[in-house]
Amino acid sequence: MPMPTMPTIASPLAFLTLPLRLMPIGIHSHTLAVVLNRVLGESLASGELDFLEGRCVAIEIDDIGMRYRLGLADGRIRGFGAEVQPQAAIAGGLKELLLLAARREDADTLFFSRRLRMSGNTELGLHLKNFLNAFEPPRTWQPLFQGLGRLADLSARVS
Repeated sequence: MPMPTMPTIASPLAFLTLPLRLMPIGIHSHTLAVVLNRVLGESLASGELDFLEGRCVAIEIDDIGMRYRLGLADGRIRGFGAEVQPQAAIAGGLKELLLLAARREDADTLFFSRRLRMSGNTELGLHLKNFLNAFEPPRTWQPLFQGLGRLADLSARVS
């Protein structure tokens, strides 16, 4: 699996995220897993994410040098450290990943325009992409998704 590119020195976001990048990947991944277990609770309960069982997927945010490793174990999303090798990776800039998370752009558009990249196990990556395209966040989480959209707008202005 190719190594992610390091953040560009000119990126103000890379400077602002330096303290976070100094922490081990496992801490970030675990924190994101806690949030995702709440947001994706209905999808987890219905088995929509069972394709991740026993696997690890990396999320790499190139322009700020952040990496996450996530998978599914016992019906819950788990965060992993650098010692766990991902079978697939999704990589791109912060803005693109925020646009995807905020549901402002669909995964197909971002991948086909090469603003997001996928590597590793193609089948696993396609399952993940299809899930992301079909996912409808519960109404109670709409403020979170609106906030992610505002962060996408901010990242577009500072980069």
